[in-house]
Amino acid sequence: MAVDTAAGADAAHAPAQPGKWRLGGALWLLGMPGVVAVVWTLLPTLKANEALLPLAPEVVLLLSGLQTSALLALAVALGVWLAPRVGLQAPAVSAWLGGQPAWPGLRAQLLPGIVGGVAGAAWLWVLSRLAPTALQPSDPASAMPLVVKLLYGGITEELMVRWGVMTLLLWLGWRLLQRGQGRPGKGLVALAVLLSAVLFAVGHLPAAQAVAGVLTVPVVAFVLVGNTVFGLVAGWLFARQGLEASIIAHVLAHWLSSPLL
Repeated sequence: MAVDTAAGADAAHAPAQPGKWRLGGALWLLGMPGVVAVVWTLLPTLKANEALLPLAPEVVLLLSGLQTSALLALAVALGVWLAPRVGLQAPAVSAWLGGQPAWPGLRAQLLPGIVGGVAGAAWLWVLSRLAPTALQPSDPASAMPLVVKLLYGGITEELMVRWGVMTLLLWLGWRLLQRGQGRPGKGLVALAVLLSAVLFAVGHLPAAQAVAGVLTVPVVAFVLVGNTVFGLVAGWLFARQGLEASIIAHVLAHWLSSPLL
């Protein structure tokens, strides 16, 4: 596996690099609709448990949104600062902000992203057939709304996990093992993809506990394996093609699998 975010494009056609503040602001704004969507879904639960809350549900909702927004900002800042040092990019967004057409950078990522999305949707369908009974909602209406999966899962999570966490892991490995010299080796890239995929899976355990009530061994194994596999796909797309490819795959996986689940 090699870092090749230009995806075969000629170096002469590489997008102009916008200022870090502009790129960071654009990516943060790109992830904010997902933050709003996922926090808003908490309101009915907060209202139902209002008597147990130390603050009004609206205040808890606001604080939760601010916390998630801050985490998104941190992840975006890490990516903006460190990604260029290890050869990771968001080619289409960077080109657009740099005053160049975004389509060439996006076109190079489109087919890999679609393939990854189709594979992800197939994997989600397989997982739905293997899910432990404890993770199958008794009321289908209680399932996470599709808009949340598309905006938060497909975009915000990619910004936080791939653009932020995976970039940081790759940079740390590059600094420690290569002393910041040359391009990160294939082994370092593979390790960053794997570790970020595992962390992506671990991040889904609280939601699994909320559904199952208790984290049994089958539930934990299912969540970790299921999400790590897709995390490997998304991480590989980010490393090989660019951030937009992993976003396309993640959004498409949820969108295509929704009518099948």
